[in-house]
Amino acid sequence: MTKKDTIVLSAPGESAALTPSLPSLPAMPAMPAAASDSSRTPPKTPVVGIGASAGGLEALEKFFLRVPAHSGLAFVVVQHLDPLKKSLLVELLQRVSAIPVVQIEDRTKVEADHVYVGPPGFEVTILHGVLHLLKPMATHRLRLPIDFFLRALAVDQQANAVGVILSGMGSDGTLGLRALKENAGGVFVQTPETARFDPMPRSAVQAALADVVAPAEQLPEKIMAYFAHAMLPHRLDGKAGERAHAALEKVLILVRAQTGHDFSYYKKSTVYRRLQRRMAIHQLATVEDYVHYVRQNHLEAELLFKELLIGVTSFFRDPDVWQHLKTEMIPQLLASQPEGGVLRAWVAACSTGEEAYTLAMVFTEVISELQPAAHFSLQIFATDLDKDAVDKARTGSYPENIASDVSQERLQRFFAGAPRGYVVGKAIREMVVFAQQSITSDPPFAKLNILTCRNLLIYLEVKLQQSLLPLFHRSLRPGGFLVLGSAETLGQSGDLFTPVGAKTHIYRRLDVPVRLGADGLPVHNVAAGVAAPAQVVRAAHAPAYAPGLQTLADQLLLRKFAPSAVLVTAEGDIVYFSGKTGKYLEPAAGKANLNLFAMARPGLSQPLAEIFYRAVRQKAAVTIDEVVVGATGRTQSFSVTVEPLDEPDSLQGLVMVVFSDFLPAALPVAALLSGEAGHDARLSELMRELARLREEHLSTREQMQTSQEELKSANEELQSANEELTTSREEMQSMNEELQTVNNELQTRVDALALASDDMENLLNSTDIATLFLDKFLKIRRFTPRTTSLIKLLPGDAGRPVTDIVSDLDYPGLAGDASEVLRTLMFKEKEVSATGGRWFMVRTMPYRTQDSRIDGVVITFTDISIAKRLEASLRHA
Repeated sequence: MTKKDTIVLSAPGESAALTPSLPSLPAMPAMPAAASDSSRTPPKTPVVGIGASAGGLEALEKFFLRVPAHSGLAFVVVQHLDPLKKSLLVELLQRVSAIPVVQIEDRTKVEADHVYVGPPGFEVTILHGVLHLLKPMATHRLRLPIDFFLRALAVDQQANAVGVILSGMGSDGTLGLRALKENAGGVFVQTPETARFDPMPRSAVQAALADVVAPAEQLPEKIMAYFAHAMLPHRLDGKAGERAHAALEKVLILVRAQTGHDFSYYKKSTVYRRLQRRMAIHQLATVEDYVHYVRQNHLEAELLFKELLIGVTSFFRDPDVWQHLKTEMIPQLLASQPEGGVLRAWVAACSTGEEAYTLAMVFTEVISELQPAAHFSLQIFATDLDKDAVDKARTGSYPENIASDVSQERLQRFFAGAPRGYVVGKAIREMVVFAQQSITSDPPFAKLNILTCRNLLIYLEVKLQQSLLPLFHRSLRPGGFLVLGSAETLGQSGDLFTPVGAKTHIYRRLDVPVRLGADGLPVHNVAAGVAAPAQVVRAAHAPAYAPGLQTLADQLLLRKFAPSAVLVTAEGDIVYFSGKTGKYLEPAAGKANLNLFAMARPGLSQPLAEIFYRAVRQKAAVTIDEVVVGATGRTQSFSVTVEPLDEPDSLQGLVMVVFSDFLPAALPVAALLSGEAGHDARLSELMRELARLREEHLSTREQMQTSQEELKSANEELQSANEELTTSREEMQSMNEELQTVNNELQTRVDALALASDDMENLLNSTDIATLFLDKFLKIRRFTPRTTSLIKLLPGDAGRPVTDIVSDLDYPGLAGDASEVLRTLMFKEKEVSATGGRWFMVRTMPYRTQDSRIDGVVITFTDISIAKRLEASLRHA
């Protein structure tokens, strides 16, 4: 059992099968009557946190277009926005949303049937259902506002929260979704193929965090269905409770039959919460229905198994713990070790490896700060029940949003840049050995200095906790340290350890005896009548050590080889010695170097290098016979076998080098020059030639080492440049996402302005009134088509002074009256005659902008010829 919670309920192409189409739900259903105090305590408003970035406006519009007016949910939208520009997101979403859309202000209380939009230049967080705004810290780190909010939402609302990831660049939101999973929240992700930019939703899917994957327009319906079924009570009493408990046991039996892992000693409340999440996703009303569903769908047992492995972790989680280890615990352990000593650590339930790598980084920082300098090493065994998590941990690859947990200095020192993320450096990766292991059924590691098991015991029942803690005690050396989670205690095993940090939950092992039970299981202060689980009993009969690097290498040698050997990396760096290798290897002069070729005795280095690289290249064992090595006037002959290893999994990528003697004893050089070895001068000449060639070889080798150092230095410079480029790329990517969002908003505004312009054009044309627009310099700005019948205007006349245009009007004072209107801001009306006996009423008015600024004049020409003719007729009569 591990603290793992990685689960993918639907791949992009499978969402329809796992989450079928649901009928529209006009409102959230009420809490069932079985829930305790439901009549007195109103249910909390479910909160849906939505993260979007580049291309997110389109996805958000599709999403809120399908949200009904009375869903009973509250939505909080967080985007990557330019902090210096005003956002139009509220106005744009209100056009498609049936519920109010408001911009978040500090201390905004979350209410149902509202959409809350984060403002530019602030990070949004939540406490007790109230939204707060924080100014971002002035650092060079990549801003991750979606992760920041979702993490706060997970802690504040827990199972009452849902996270949604829509279109966007990068991986912002993935760490926040992990926090939601840890706190029993739901995770919904837009199908990457339907997103305009798919990196954000694809990162969530690849991290195995998505409960539902569907197009943006389908997510609201699925979220409402999820909450409708998630509102079932967590505790059932009476006969209904007995039936639910019996069904729960049947589910655990099916999981054990399918996966081989027993969760019967897991806390029932935790199992029931996780099971209810699965029921809500599949819209099943009772546990009995879920049992039937699991029996019909074998994949569901695997998915529930993943759901129960609550594996949420991060780099430098609980910084105080790591600071205490760095400043107090590790220095104490080093002080008790001789120069060159090796510390051993076990990270149980390591999930995807962040905690194990964090320990390696902290240890490296301590070693680098020692004065005077000293040489120590740390061997870390990291284990987890989830094979997928262990495989991911071995790669050492993590998304770019780990920058929120790892300082810039540590990123540059311990990581290398990679596409869309970071890769743990080689030196740190080589300190950690990952393996799949069940902490309750497999034998533990032994002779440990540090054992970390954080946030696992809280999910186990008390009797299993009290069986594991004595095992941890036996695994640690005297004075070793046990690190537990912030919510975990020693319980009845308090006299096995003593606390060394009240707030950090670090304990030192006490040198006290541990009583063995009837089955040989370590027990201590266990209540009478409480039997240990069968898995732990089996572990007690196993050896007191675990199959670590040393054990696996020894077992392999005993099975295949008998002589001395070394275990090396593909580059020749020695990680383990077996037997006495002094006849073949010796420390090189100068700086300490555990490289195989640097330590090879004279005469061995060249043939060893030839067969070593041939074996690595061919991935097959290669043997060379009759290698003759001279040392202190004597020679010795032996054979060398080089074999790359591909099993077990923890030794993959390593190479075994075996030295086998086939002569009973080495012969002196003088014996080779006399007696059985021969006395001729030719042999002496060959020996001298061999010595000369050996000197040339050593000289060449020194030159190669010098070149290698130069190449290494150049590589470090390139790595530094690459890290700088990676940082610049992240900043450019963040800026690009903000520009994409601004561009989408501006494009929407341009479309709206174009529509308004078309409306105005059609309005002016429909009035059939000649209208002339002049700027404040009396230059033509625009005119209606009817104006061309009075004034000889062409489309290219825009920008010309009105006095330069020929007119049919008998109105020489047109420009003067326009100037007078600009000066006095009072409109003028005048009857003016035109050619052909026509008359027009000329009305001149100021041109006002939206901000009440005068920016020209508007002149209208209304045809009053008929009225003038009638007036003349009346006068004549």
